[in-house]
Amino acid sequence: MGFTEAVRTVLTKKYATFSGRASRSEYWWFQLFYLSIAIILAILAALSGAFSVNQDESSPVIFIFGGIGGLLALALALPILSLQVRRFHDRNMSGWWYLAVIILGGAIPYIGRATGIAVAVLSTMKGTEGPNKFGPDPLRPEARAEVFA
Repeated sequence: MGFTEAVRTVLTKKYATFSGRASRSEYWWFQLFYLSIAIILAILAALSGAFSVNQDESSPVIFIFGGIGGLLALALALPILSLQVRRFHDRNMSGWWYLAVIILGGAIPYIGRATGIAVAVLSTMKGTEGPNKFGPDPLRPEARAEVFA
């Protein structure tokens, strides 16, 4: 799966789909898309502040870019959550583990960094071969499980 196909799949076909599986390429291409949009907005906000007339005050353009960034983060929160859950499903893990990671990461100091690293490591690992209890293999959907083989 390429960059444009991954972004199109996450944003149009599976915007809030928490069932099924997501391949590593779908996950990481969309993360690259999200990060590049955030960096572009940050650069534009910094440039607008650098070229403002009054250097002692914040430019109203910075607040505009901040609002756009906030709306973008709000609009992409659900697809990112569903993509992460589907990535956990590809590893044959329940998506409820991600909720536990979010709660622990936000509630207990210093645990958030460790859980963030753990999620990143789990997201880089290869998914289970063939179908699992969450659906068919996203890389080879035609493969079927051999029952009692």
